[in-house]
Amino acid sequence: MDDLRVSDTISIPADELQWTFSPAGGPGGQHANRSNTRVELRFDVAASRAFDEPTRNRLLAKRDGRSEIVVVADESRSQWRNRQIARRRLVEVLSDALRPD
Repeated sequence: MDDLRVSDTISIPADELQWTFSPAGGPGGQHANRSNTRVELRFDVAASRAFDEPTRNRLLAKRDGRSEIVVVADESRSQWRNRQIARRRLVEVLSDALRPD
């Protein structure tokens, strides 16, 4: 996948995004039981090269020191679509945390 653009000046390298896939469960018959469509996306703020030190410190402070962000998407029967949803959710979490008070 491509790097994740958070803002005009911040882009997270694709190799810093950790993906996990599993069956989504719920309705969907055999497709849901056999396909790894549920997506979990993990990102470690403290270890990222995408932020300068003041920005990283602000993010960590707004997240009460929690470094890892985890978002999950399992709405779609498509793994690709759930990956897109997870990427969008991570951008939303980071954008909210980066917004000035």
